[in-house]
Amino acid sequence: MLQSLRQTWFFNVRGDVLAGLVVALALIPEAIAFSVIAGVDPKVGLYASFSIAVITAFAGGRPGMISAATGAMALLMVLLVREHGLEYLLAATLLTGVLQVLAGVFKLGVLMRFVSRSVVTGFVNALAILIFLAQLPEITGENARVLVLAMVAVGLVIIYGLPRITRTIPSPLVCIVVLTAAAIFLGFDMRTVGDMGELPDSLPIFLWPDVPLNLETLRIIFPYAVTLAVVGLLESMMTATIVDDLTDTTSDRNRECVGQGVANVGSGLLGGMAGCAMIGQSVINVKSGGRGRLSALVAGVVLLVMVVFLGEWVAQIPMAALVAVMIMVSIGTFSWSSIRNLRTNPKSSSVVMASTVAVVVATHNLALGVMVGVLLSALFFARKVGRLLTVTSTLSDDGQHRSYQVVGQVFFTSAEAFLASFDFKEALDRVTIDLNRAHFWDITAVSSLDKVVIKFRREGARVELLGLNEASATMVDRFGIHDKPDAADAILAAH
Repeated sequence: MLQSLRQTWFFNVRGDVLAGLVVALALIPEAIAFSVIAGVDPKVGLYASFSIAVITAFAGGRPGMISAATGAMALLMVLLVREHGLEYLLAATLLTGVLQVLAGVFKLGVLMRFVSRSVVTGFVNALAILIFLAQLPEITGENARVLVLAMVAVGLVIIYGLPRITRTIPSPLVCIVVLTAAAIFLGFDMRTVGDMGELPDSLPIFLWPDVPLNLETLRIIFPYAVTLAVVGLLESMMTATIVDDLTDTTSDRNRECVGQGVANVGSGLLGGMAGCAMIGQSVINVKSGGRGRLSALVAGVVLLVMVVFLGEWVAQIPMAALVAVMIMVSIGTFSWSSIRNLRTNPKSSSVVMASTVAVVVATHNLALGVMVGVLLSALFFARKVGRLLTVTSTLSDDGQHRSYQVVGQVFFTSAEAFLASFDFKEALDRVTIDLNRAHFWDITAVSSLDKVVIKFRREGARVELLGLNEASATMVDRFGIHDKPDAADAILAAH
């Protein structure tokens, strides 16, 4: 027990504490900005970031990873909050957590292997675009003025210029401090965080959502909860993969599913919105020296302490500063190399990536975009594998016996090509089909084999099948009909 605590909590105390402090400072503006995107008070995002970071520090499957309120999740909540209010969002958050716990219990974390890199890239790019589009009302809407645009521009200069001088203090934090000081001392009249809603002035308390416990409530929140659960787990699994690569360690995907679920249940009960792992903050944590669970715990606790006791100052942060931070997040999230690689990558990969982005941006539904991307990836893969099928043949000296050699995978995409490879009109006494290097995957493949055998027999040839592997033989024995009575009639009846 003590050895396990040392290995996951106290093997890197100094690095984890310092990294946690840096992450906490960077989390404040993002948590507030994500709350604004979702259309809720800033305290909802801040409570969520605190509770999710602290709970996943204990329950998560990936030490060194930071989880909190995120832009991907906030974007999915907008319509629910607008139409039904905060209480239904809290209920959806609870249900999201329950679904994620069930995903971990049933070991669905392994499903991440079916999400191709092209889909992941499309997901990340679409998320970046949606985060950027969410900032446009602030700089192009009725609140936009030359002063706001100028403040955003100055903020971006600070964010991208300061790291060239020093990386001791996070540049987004400096941007917020400088622009807030300028707005206060120069008396700028512009929207601030305090105008967006009430900031917390106390620790969060247990809060059961004030919604009717009936089927109508479930009907309202279930679609949102499913989408939030899928997107949250997807982004968490991707983040875990990135941290695995950065630290040369492994993570427990199924435990991470459970941890994220427990964290979201805790967030919903403490008045926070749903969240998940944060790619940007996790990278910041690792690069700042964070490796253990202590860094996430420190980040969550320091975040809450700063907001509760310094809330008066946080309320005076101009929205222009947060817009600059979120534009930085969107630029940093977008995979710019994916644009350069469009010409060199396989066309199928580029189509999958572009389709994922297009669907997400058009529907604002990250889960739907991922589903479309996974489906396209599967179709392209099936098409490529189907092309690997070859059928060759040799004819005996007397012209009465032809031997066919089948090499490759026979399934629904290659079954038609398999059937077309045989000449049924050739006058033969005997046909041998060598299947030693072939594999039959599904009932479509078995059906095509039935057709081949029955058509040759109808032309008067004796057919012999050789070399079926065990798995293929099991499929043929179970679903094949060519050796059963009235096989030809059965084939005709099926069509």
